[in-house]
Amino acid sequence: MTLNHAKGTSMNHLMMAATLAIASGLASGAAAQSTKASDLSKQLSNPLANLISVPIKLDYNSGFASGNGDQTTMTVQPVIPISINNDWNVISRTIIPVVFQDGVVPGLGHQSGFGNTTQSLFFSPKAPTKGGVIWGVGPMFQLPTATDRIAPADWGVGITGVVLKQTGGLTIGGLASHIGSVSNGELGNKFSATYLQPFISYSTASGTSYTLNTESTYEWNSKEWSVPINATVGQMVKFGKQPVQLTAGVRYWADSPAGGPDDWGGRLQMTFLFPK
Repeated sequence: MTLNHAKGTSMNHLMMAATLAIASGLASGAAAQSTKASDLSKQLSNPLANLISVPIKLDYNSGFASGNGDQTTMTVQPVIPISINNDWNVISRTIIPVVFQDGVVPGLGHQSGFGNTTQSLFFSPKAPTKGGVIWGVGPMFQLPTATDRIAPADWGVGITGVVLKQTGGLTIGGLASHIGSVSNGELGNKFSATYLQPFISYSTASGTSYTLNTESTYEWNSKEWSVPINATVGQMVKFGKQPVQLTAGVRYWADSPAGGPDDWGGRLQMTFLFPK
């Protein structure tokens, strides 16, 4: 067994153990939450909610480059709703990834740095439709912030949209986007990617949420799919007066590009909420 593989396996076991332990603790260890905690949990299940939130997410994946590479990504994702008139909001969502990886890119060894930043703007009616459907659509942009060859630092532009419906504590919906290069690319390779995220979530009266989703990407030039399936559990808590959702979960890779991650991964997340 190589050193990289041994380190990746050890890290994977540690991440999985921590994920399962925290998931169990979140579901059973939190004290009974107020109705407001339940409301906040339900709002977080809605990507278009009129709620400022700042998720900080930690994802771990292994099995890159024929099993020897591992990657940990910390993503900061502020979501800010902006009222533009009596009937419409625009929801700003920024995704800023910080990546730590080893053995992912052949010949480069350990790397750490930023990935590309993604900015999405969803124009969404403040009121649901008569049928209770909530929707939003708008442009998205990729900013070339990647460093240390974490990813090609390329400009991109595209379109994104969300549609969902909430009934009681149940939320069912999906997010989709498509983005492509507007330049020749840092490495001379243009990209064209479609992202699909169907999701289902259930929020309980105690502020616990259970979510199942995929975060699938199809790259049209390479004709390859990335299909991780995520199962998470989250719990609303308070640090002083600050409401926070703590989330943990596991991921199964149903499909990935050649040299990409395989089998299982883990997710830990802390989301700070700023209700109006």
